[in-house]
Amino acid sequence: MQDFTDIFAALRTRLNEAAGYLRIDEQRARQPQLEAEMSRPDLWDDANAARLVQTELSSVNDDIALFDGLAASLEDAETLVEMATEEGDETLLAEVDETVAAMGEKLDALELRALFTGEFDERDAVCQIKSGEGGTDAQDWAEMLLRMYQRWADNRGFDYELLYASDGTEAGISSAEFMIKGRHAYGLLQGEHGVHRLVRISPFNNEGKRQTAFSAMQVTPFFEEMTSEIDIDEKDLRIDTFRSSGAGGQHVNVTDSAIRITHIPTGTVTQCQNERSQHQNKDKAMQMMAAKLLDLERQKRDAEIAAISGEQSNVGFGSQIRSYVLQPYQMVKDLRTEHETGNVDSVLGGNLDPFMESYLRWNRAEGEQS
Repeated sequence: MQDFTDIFAALRTRLNEAAGYLRIDEQRARQPQLEAEMSRPDLWDDANAARLVQTELSSVNDDIALFDGLAASLEDAETLVEMATEEGDETLLAEVDETVAAMGEKLDALELRALFTGEFDERDAVCQIKSGEGGTDAQDWAEMLLRMYQRWADNRGFDYELLYASDGTEAGISSAEFMIKGRHAYGLLQGEHGVHRLVRISPFNNEGKRQTAFSAMQVTPFFEEMTSEIDIDEKDLRIDTFRSSGAGGQHVNVTDSAIRITHIPTGTVTQCQNERSQHQNKDKAMQMMAAKLLDLERQKRDAEIAAISGEQSNVGFGSQIRSYVLQPYQMVKDLRTEHETGNVDSVLGGNLDPFMESYLRWNRAEGEQS
């Protein structure tokens, strides 16, 4: 009869490690406090505060349920082996094998959580894509990237919200701003911040020559509440209204109340045109402005983030973080982590998790060496 002693010991070790990085003891202590908050009759007098409590309680409940479910599965498997041994019935071991395999897969996915160490990793993400060098190909590439991240969000069950898109001169987009909402959205997407390079036979070149195009992705954490860390002086803002039925009209709802906000001291710009009123568009644009200005402050305190931001200022040769080659061969390669794949269609279809995981592991290793 198969001996599961070592397998169970390894699973128990991994489960104990999960209890640490999930902070299960802290979560169990926090759970009744949050439940008491949710039961307060005046909680929803402040909708933003109520949503924060609701979101935190949901996360705590999910983590505890996941951990307890894994622990119960391991205990059930151990019990089955004991029964099989006592009764001499090896047919029970097939169920043990299935349970062990399922636990291994869940723990593999869960261990990614141990790589989230940033203060804002659990936040939603505000993303901006801009076309760079490469003319029409770069604008087409920018739209391809936009679809790639939308598909990635859909694959993970995250919410994707396009806030603004500006059409390219002949095809694609010149820029777009969007949000991805889901637990650890920013933590997962932070490694996508930088310049993405595409090499292919250009569909816009009659001579059928290879063309290299560049587009940049910017990622910042989103704060639904206006963070107290950022004091935005209204005198530093220029607020413009415009119609969305021109550039970007094919991508978002057409309204007469689109908003563009420029923070004059830093040149930071946010735009929103998908809401139904000018007031809603302004509120969303201000929230994004707070997120971007906070990220600028973080860049000043964090030399590594500042270096990444500096690299992105030149959206062209020598500045890319990842290359997507369609001809003469097919390969996607991250130039920081060396992770690569020949399945370009899968990546453009939103299969980005292996690249994100390799970035998180690489980033942690870099931090440990510094």
